Amino acid sequence: MKIATCQSNVTSSVKENGEEIRRLISISKEKDASIVHFCEGALSGYTKQQVIKWENFEFAQIKEELRQIKELCKLLNIYAVIGSAHQLSHGNKPHNSLYVISNKGEVVNRYDKRKCSHNEIQNWYTPGFDACEFEISNIKFGCVQCIEIQFPEVFIEAEKQQVDCLLFSSYSKEKMFGIQAQGYAATNNYWISMSVPANESSEQPSQFIGPTGQIIGQCEKNVSDIIVFEIDKDDTQWNTALKLAKPWRKIARKGDLYEQKRVNDKRSEMKNIT
Repeated sequence: MKIATCQSNVTSSVKENGEEIRRLISISKEKDASIVHFCEGALSGYTKQQVIKWENFEFAQIKEELRQIKELCKLLNIYAVIGSAHQLSHGNKPHNSLYVISNKGEVVNRYDKRKCSHNEIQNWYTPGFDACEFEISNIKFGCVQCIEIQFPEVFIEAEKQQVDCLLFSSYSKEKMFGIQAQGYAATNNYWISMSVPANESSEQPSQFIGPTGQIIGQCEKNVSDIIVFEIDKDDTQWNTALKLAKPWRKIARKGDLYEQKRVNDKRSEMKNIT
């Protein structure tokens, strides 16, 4: 299947963000994508940038834009993963979320950011506690957001859950995030779609990374852009990563492979000899 990694322009207007998202979804469909992936806060905007405070925030407008996005996804027969604040009740701070919208025009899952930053957890968001996976045509996707790149356990968890492609949505220009994403892709042998907003792409644009860790393609910096690539587990260029390295590492991580080779040898046990 083909996936579109989007680099949308994020503004303080939820309506404008919704229009931008629908425009890029339509272009992605023209490029034969089955799923389109957007950045953190693509619809709502992100805190301290577009969102100054939650009081009187346009949550009703978010629902309206999502309604139109769902209708478009159904019309075009395409999935979309969209970053947005998700309103909670009883005065609780919202989640920092990714909505998973199916080609039937339904929200089939939602990822609520778990490893929020210090500022996020103190002032802006309620953390989530659940992983998010979903499957399209035998391709399993997982979700992760921004500063969670600093928590290897999140990426190890995705490997254990046999994710084929991890959707990494960020609102950051931090170039190291891209380097780290390459490392996780190579270590865990899965694809990573990394989506950042156009207005934060000067140092690290959106990119798509193969299961060897190589960058397959990048968006142009500082502009609204899309890249579309194919995820094909049977493509021979990924044979070593997917058919050899990935299953062998799974066995190796269990530890039995090494335990079976343990020897009873004093020269092994004594650490102060040469």
